[in-house]
Parts: sequence; structure tokens; C-alpha cells
Amino acid sequence: MAPLKHLEMENPIIDACFRDFCSSHGILTVEDFLLHDIYELAALAERQENADRLKEGITVMLSLIEVKCRPWLNGMELLEDMQRSKHTLSSGDKETDSLLQGGLREGQLTELVGPSSSGKTQFCMQAAASVAEKQDGSVFYIDTGNSFSARRIAQFICGSSDAAALRKRVLSRISCHTVYDIYTMFDTLQGLEVALRSQVQKNVNEYRLRLLIVDSISSLITPILGGSGSQGRALMVALGYLLKKLAHEHNIAILVTNHTVGAGESGKTKPALGETWKSIPHVRLMLSRDNRNSNCTISILKHTSMPSGQTVKTTMTRNDNQQYL
Repeated sequence: MAPLKHLEMENPIIDACFRDFCSSHGILTVEDFLLHDIYELAALAERQENADRLKEGITVMLSLIEVKCRPWLNGMELLEDMQRSKHTLSSGDKETDSLLQGGLREGQLTELVGPSSSGKTQFCMQAAASVAEKQDGSVFYIDTGNSFSARRIAQFICGSSDAAALRKRVLSRISCHTVYDIYTMFDTLQGLEVALRSQVQKNVNEYRLRLLIVDSISSLITPILGGSGSQGRALMVALGYLLKKLAHEHNIAILVTNHTVGAGESGKTKPALGETWKSIPHVRLMLSRDNRNSNCTISILKHTSMPSGQTVKTTMTRNDNQQYL
């Protein structure tokens, strides 16, 4: 990304004084700023004689990030994205694949929304097992709630005469990374992007990354959205942009999960993270489960090439003592 100096012409607040303050904390580019803990930076600015001006500069930077990192929204780009030849990856669930006309589409960000214990994590692990086993691809799994289970993934792998060797081979293609805050998330995605570019330069195609899972995206974003400032919203938009950039440039299918929140007196629930995030995913799916049994319903809330409202019923199988997540 651009050095901070390149922003001064249109934004005088990003002057030499502000840049010196940032550089003293290792921030030389917009990317450095994005990866830094903004709350820590604001606290450091508070100790300076020109605190008000520095904090204004931080706010302006966040506003610039939000504007420049807005997701693709115009109709022509959506049409081109839909018409571009892309493969689909099986989610591991036949009914869901049928609903989505093949499964999770490479190059797109799919969001799975659902209340607690509806089966979102199980869906993610099932998709990871399916891609690693049946489609000879690798999976990058970001776990934000310590809910990843290699044992559970192994249970999704089809049996064979050499089941142990198959499980070992499949699990070796799934890389799990534990992330508990949004700044570590940016670091993780940055490292992944560097690795992917290196593979392209070296023409490495064996077991290329085909699926990136973030379970759950809302666990990282919700804590930074409090208050009336724009910092949290700007970081949320920037994170969405980086995910879609990875999907688009490296032809990866991305699956993220999100929880639901109450919608006031109506008693209905809606996806968390608000209207700003709503525009980011290419596809939004709602997952609900009948608490009396294992029957689930998946419905389309948003899709680039299909009408919303379509639903399918499926069954989330599980072993005894295995809890929904």
C-alpha cells in the first residue's frame, strides 16, 4: 500500500508531524497503519502536546480506509463476476450443494449466518473435510473460538480399505490457525497473501489453496464496533475487502460464519454486524435448526445470480456426545 506521504496532498492533516508520530511507532504505510492496534495508537497520541490534531489524523486515516476499501458493488462488476468461469467446491452436504447449484463458488465470499448451536461450525468442518478429501485442495481454517476439532473432521471422511492413511492425508491438507483479535487476523491474512504470491511465482500447483474458512468473523469484529467512532467500522470494511481481494486474485472460495442478533420488538433475528457488513459477502445463507432433532433449514438471503428466499432442508448428522457449535 501507499506511503503515508502520498496522502498529504488531498488530506493536509496527514502532514510531516503526523507521519513522524506514526513512524516512531513503526507505521510508514497505509498497510502498517491498518495492521496496528488503533486503540493503542490513540492512547499514545493522547500523551502528545498536539493530541487533538494527532487523533484527528487517526480518524481521517480510518475514514480514508473505509472509502478506499469499499467492496465491489456496481452492477457491471457483479455481472462480470457472475459470468467469469469459476469452479464450485462441494460443501459436503448434498442438499446445500443442490441449493447453490454446485456448492461454494471459487472467487467469492460466502457467509453462513445462524444462531448459537445451529451447526455453523459443523458445516465449516464438513466443508473443510470435503474439499481436502474429494477435490485435492488445501484448506486454510481460521478458528476464532477454539472450536476446531480434527477428530470431528476425521469423522466426515469417507471410509476406505486404508481409512487411517486417508484421514492422515486429508488432515495434512487442512491448516488451522487460531486467531482471537482483528489485528492478529490482519497479520494472518497478510502472511497468507505473501505465501500465495510466492507459490504463483514458483508455479506451485500441488494441493493449491482452494478454501479459506473464518469461524467466526463476528467474534473478531463485534468487540471493535462499540462506541460512536468510525474506527471499528473502518477496520471491518478493510477486513472484508482483504478477504474478497484474496478470493478474487487467487480464485479461492471463502466461507465465513456470523451470528444473529435480536431485531427489536418484532422478536425476529437478523445477521449481526449491521448494514455496512451486509454489502460485503457475495452470498449470504441463513442456517436454522429444529432443537427437537437434527433437521436444519438453509435459506438464501443474498446471492449474485440466484433469487433470495430459496430454502432447503438438510440433516446435520453427529455422533453421540458431539455438541452443535
